[in-house]
Amino acid sequence: MQSSSSQHQHAPTTGPASDAHALPAPHLAALTALHNARTVDCDCPRTADLDGDSLAAASRRTFLRGAGVLGAGAAAAGLLGSSPAFAAGAGTTAETAVTSDRAAPRGSWRPDPESPRFTLAVMPDTQYLFDVDRIHPAPMEASFRYLLNPEARAGDHDENIVFLAHLGDVTNNGRAEEYAAATKPFDMLDRAGVAYGVLAGNHDVTGDDQRGPTPYLDTFSPERARKSPTFHSSSPDGYNTSHVFRAGGRRWMLLSLDWRLSAKGFAWADAVIKANPTLPVIVTTHEIVDSTAEGEARLSDYGHQLWDGLIKGNDQIFLTLNGHYWPPGSTVMKNDAGNDVHLHITNYQDRYYGGSGMLRSYRFDLDRGRIDIATFSPWMRELAARDELNAAAAKEIELTSPVDYFSVAIDFEKRFAGFAPVAVRKPRPARRMLVPGTLAYWRFDGEGADGGDVPAQKVIRDQTGNGNDLVRQQVAGTPAHALTWTGDHHPDQPGHGSVVLAGQGNPVGGAFFETVAKAPINAETFPHGFTIEAFFKVPTDWDGGRNGWSSMISRSGTAAEAGKNGPTATADEPVMTLGVSGSLEIQWNAYPLTMDGATTAWSHLLQKDTWWHVAVVNDGHVSKLYVNGCEEGRNPTSRAVGLTSLHKPFLIGGYEWAGVTSQVFHGSLGDIRIVGRALSPDRFMNA
Repeated sequence: MQSSSSQHQHAPTTGPASDAHALPAPHLAALTALHNARTVDCDCPRTADLDGDSLAAASRRTFLRGAGVLGAGAAAAGLLGSSPAFAAGAGTTAETAVTSDRAAPRGSWRPDPESPRFTLAVMPDTQYLFDVDRIHPAPMEASFRYLLNPEARAGDHDENIVFLAHLGDVTNNGRAEEYAAATKPFDMLDRAGVAYGVLAGNHDVTGDDQRGPTPYLDTFSPERARKSPTFHSSSPDGYNTSHVFRAGGRRWMLLSLDWRLSAKGFAWADAVIKANPTLPVIVTTHEIVDSTAEGEARLSDYGHQLWDGLIKGNDQIFLTLNGHYWPPGSTVMKNDAGNDVHLHITNYQDRYYGGSGMLRSYRFDLDRGRIDIATFSPWMRELAARDELNAAAAKEIELTSPVDYFSVAIDFEKRFAGFAPVAVRKPRPARRMLVPGTLAYWRFDGEGADGGDVPAQKVIRDQTGNGNDLVRQQVAGTPAHALTWTGDHHPDQPGHGSVVLAGQGNPVGGAFFETVAKAPINAETFPHGFTIEAFFKVPTDWDGGRNGWSSMISRSGTAAEAGKNGPTATADEPVMTLGVSGSLEIQWNAYPLTMDGATTAWSHLLQKDTWWHVAVVNDGHVSKLYVNGCEEGRNPTSRAVGLTSLHKPFLIGGYEWAGVTSQVFHGSLGDIRIVGRALSPDRFMNA
């Protein structure tokens, strides 16, 4: 640990125990001044200047006094030498309040490895909870109970915690008696089979990872690490471990690295990453970045060594987490591959009660492409539930400053594409798309060179063999290149090809397709239901005024011609339209057999330059609109049976008003399928 403003390191004390009040007055005064001035350039005291017990007492008490938590009277009374009043319930003694494994619950640890939403829990420096004879495991125990208790996590978006990473400085002086206390909360995790990683900080050890045996290694040995369900490997010295966990339907690697890697440590970490070349990697260690008072992180001197020697050359590393310094902060740096690496520092030992076992939740949401970060104290929550908070503790329940509560946007697929590209879905033959009841299926792959013009009167064959072929049409005066081939397509589209329509309205122009005059589907009324599907995309130059209220699929013939004159009827509009509004919403507007007016469904607003799959499904009773396989909320509930037909063509990309072409689609159209029955989303073409 230390303030970000200081680059000097503490070493763990190995001297004999002594009474806390035996600290020489000059040393105590100097130490107090140093801690109180930690936000300016200062040198933290070295353990060579103080004996172990005196250092522990002085560092903890002066830290709390410097934070404004303890007054002089409280410090003199030695409040933190025993359990504080608010930490124990009625009738609970200080002794029973700090017993680590008393009634420790086995809890519940059943993460869902396939859910796109999961949490990495992070616990930074806990050294002030395990400080010679000042042993206060209650905050850590509460945090571990949170991991094990689904009810405690309710409403936190932490329903799926997959791993806990401790960032080092488990204890304050690296002494065996401190680890004898610290090991007990971790026993809770071991008994429950929790996946976790621990690493050594500068208060746990001295030197680099070739230091040999220590009380830390006696406690957190490779043998103990192997009990974790995610253990992958450890370095020969035992101070570095790798873990592989499954979350979001893929495997991730987390490295728990010693606070000072030797050359052998660097080589081991690099080799582990390269031996697993497709895994995204999170690096946890005690020191990489420090931060300014504004929360802007920057590499420390040792952080530069890690960046140059391990991080920047391994594109798999996308996130690093460290403690040691305060205040918290973050930054983003570009690695050798030109990709972002997010570097975060989190440490709360400078806050009340040594950080009170604070947890930071990294809540991954692969669907949204975000990591939402929250910081809170489960222990303080427990105390609040028992109405046992004092004024200082009440401020520590949740931390919501911009450096403690924030969100990081990551396009995971794009970020990981350099080492774990998503396999391109292969094209599927047309015959596989001909589900029972398929009436028409059109696709545009294999028809022409990319960018080439679709020739006049070009016929697109109906893949069902039912004779529902399409033929190219165009508005008079339409310029060249109004309808072209492209290899671009929706990633889940069966056919790997589409057509680009350069159409518009106001004034109308462009080329489109329509079913041939004798196509059987022209007369179809779909009395038993239907599923109409299409893939489409609109470009960045799409304009609502010029290109809005166009159609991907429509049907020739007006409501007036069909005798539809109910309250929701519009005389001149087509009897069926699946199109886009001027605000880029999908609109389904159709005249069922059983209604005198139109039934309408709407989607949410869509984005340009993005491929979409749309489906309208009718089960013989009601119609529902789906976008990318998801049912929309603005679907009608009125009974709608079949579709009105005037025995006129279907238009693909064209739209008529009062029987005259008034708008041509502006964008790309891919595979289109019409089935004479309702399909479930798992049978859609994009499934």
